[in-house]
Amino acid sequence: MAAAGAIAGYDRMKEVKEFDESKMGVKAIGQIVEQIREAAKTWGFFQVINHGVPVSVLDETIAAIKAFHEQPTEEKSKYYVREEGRGVMYTSNNDLYRAKAACWHDSLQVWMSPEPAPADDIPAVCRREVVEWDQQATKVADCVMRLLSEGLGLEAGKFKELTFSDFRVLVGHCYPYCPQPDLTVGITSHTDPGIVTVLLQNQVQGLQVKHGEEWVDVKPLHGGLIINVGDFLQIVSNGEYKSVQHRVLANSNREPRISIVIFFNLCKWKGSGYYGPLPELLTPEKPAIYRDFTTQEFCENFYGKGLDSKSLIDKIKL
Repeated sequence: MAAAGAIAGYDRMKEVKEFDESKMGVKAIGQIVEQIREAAKTWGFFQVINHGVPVSVLDETIAAIKAFHEQPTEEKSKYYVREEGRGVMYTSNNDLYRAKAACWHDSLQVWMSPEPAPADDIPAVCRREVVEWDQQATKVADCVMRLLSEGLGLEAGKFKELTFSDFRVLVGHCYPYCPQPDLTVGITSHTDPGIVTVLLQNQVQGLQVKHGEEWVDVKPLHGGLIINVGDFLQIVSNGEYKSVQHRVLANSNREPRISIVIFFNLCKWKGSGYYGPLPELLTPEKPAIYRDFTTQEFCENFYGKGLDSKSLIDKIKL
């Protein structure tokens, strides 16, 4: 454990209190670190339970996003814009003009940081729940990132120091009933571009993760949260953690599939404004496998095309 003050924002007494109240002991924590490290290396996805967020909060968040999408069109259309990267945006297929084909979903997007959307701009039907869920999901992500950091042999607070949660956006997807699910998909196969994603979903199945050459169904677990590695974390970890393809099938159920994702990304990095593998992970035996890149490269790659898989990683691979 680092000495107090060695890591920006490190609160030793808070860490000690949380450890003591968990009643887990160091052996159990070591097992959890190993489990998460292995899942991030081999699957890129894992589900967490006993995360400290009441199930009632999860259910209320899902219900609120569903309520937004079930509003009359004239009410939702007040928020229908295509100005990505800020504020509040309701749209169908945010990459509609960049992708080769449309998918069967609608989305409410709310920027939470570094320039949070004004609270009054968030639809009233889900305003309280969106703000609350952002806070709760960030706590979960912070805990997961501490464990992922330890899994790399780094200080637990390393990603906190790099402000991994200071750049985040919440997206509430609705996958309504599709009368011809064999002719389209809910969301096309892709990898997430950021550091890590926290996903909350209802009990309507549809998410699939690619493991090797197989597509694996992810069964919803009431009260569970799904965490997945993004392209950025694969780069930062120098390939130790894997960002993997995933997709959502078109919904053949009468009940809409609701999923709420918060994407986390780094705000701070090297003083030169470049991003790349963490220097602490590089050795003569394990040199960098990715070159450094800029924020501009990252944004141009994401906003210059439809959803895809690891295109930035492919561009910067050495």
